[in-house]
Amino acid sequence: MNAEATKLLKKIETKKARVGVIGLGYVGLPLVKTFLQKGFRVTGFDIDAKKVDMLNRGKSYIRHISAAELKDFLGRKMFKATADFRGLRDVDAILICVPTPLDGHGAPDLSYVINSTISVAENVRKGQLVVLESTTYPGTTDEEMRPILEAGGLKAGKDFFLAFSPEREDPGNKHFSTATTPKVVGGLTPDCLRVAKALYDQIIVKTVPVSSTRAAESTKLLENIFRSVNIALVNELKMIFERMDIDVWEVIRAASSKPFGFMPFYPGPGLGGHCIPIDPFYLTWKAKEVDYQTKFIELAGEINTFMPYYVRQKTIDALNARGRSIKGAKVLVLGLAYKKDIDDSRESPSLKIITLLREKGAKVSYNDPYVPRVVGHREYPGLELKSVPLTKALLRKSDAVVISTDHTAYDYDMIVRNARLVVDTRNAVKRRRKNVVKA
Repeated sequence: MNAEATKLLKKIETKKARVGVIGLGYVGLPLVKTFLQKGFRVTGFDIDAKKVDMLNRGKSYIRHISAAELKDFLGRKMFKATADFRGLRDVDAILICVPTPLDGHGAPDLSYVINSTISVAENVRKGQLVVLESTTYPGTTDEEMRPILEAGGLKAGKDFFLAFSPEREDPGNKHFSTATTPKVVGGLTPDCLRVAKALYDQIIVKTVPVSSTRAAESTKLLENIFRSVNIALVNELKMIFERMDIDVWEVIRAASSKPFGFMPFYPGPGLGGHCIPIDPFYLTWKAKEVDYQTKFIELAGEINTFMPYYVRQKTIDALNARGRSIKGAKVLVLGLAYKKDIDDSRESPSLKIITLLREKGAKVSYNDPYVPRVVGHREYPGLELKSVPLTKALLRKSDAVVISTDHTAYDYDMIVRNARLVVDTRNAVKRRRKNVVKA
């Protein structure tokens, strides 16, 4: 291990290393919190001045990060947020946690990663560790980031250290947090791996070292492709079984009784969040370089992308069966978050469902106890809505109520008793009811 790695390792092991986190969203902020809880001083970097100001005033914009925790760390001068990236030169470890969306043509959009890397390159110094946590295609760390970081003359693996460690955040998961979820780490060189692993060893229950940054990048893709393909499978089975008058939820429950060889996945109105709807297509794009067509991934994507259209058609059919046209119908969508009991609406299928219903002339409103407003979503820039209060009167006035996200806060008995028609996409209503249609 070279001298720079030895010095940095000592700083890490004594918790004298200052950590910098770029991107203070659903991945970056929980990571900040975890380092702070383990006794590290942390600087958070973000281009959003509003986020920076809120954090420095001890206010949180993420449900599972409390304001009290932030104020405590601010009071002890362990944390500060800034939009001034010149502060990167003052930290010892730089962790990049920025979005990696798809562009309008379905290709990877690495602009956030590249721009962050440029900011790091302008401030990088000897003895620093740089880690990318954003999900991406194999080769991003060494092919895209490394040349930018080395342009000033410093060499990765010798003067500074470069690694990839994919985030494994699962908002709303009560069993696993950032600290209790094992973390995969891949370094550009053995010294890079050694230093990066040592950093995460300080805060994570278990680190899983792999041979390269490419292997670490591929690990995250496999995790999300596995989920995407299996969710697509049960979504397709739901549509097939519905034609056969078979309850797919009953079938899944029965199959889950097998203690080996089966893992339950559940159908829904489509995919949401920043991982499963997007990450598989990073490999689809990269696979073209080696002349390979990713048939499973693309087919799964087609099925999962179709599900909001299926929900719309089931709603239209259910209204027609009750003598009501979709045009002019009052439709209430319950749940805007992409999964239950969280406040994250990124890539939520509810957004697509609302858009599709509006295209057919429906008058759509929504309720979500955790998402008070919808505005400025990347795919739906013109969509602006506010959550309406969920009352018995509103349910009775609605021609259809679509359960898109099955928050535990909802009183489903009350909803079914007062709604004329309920379109249930999540099996939130367990018993068969005359006014409930599964979708």
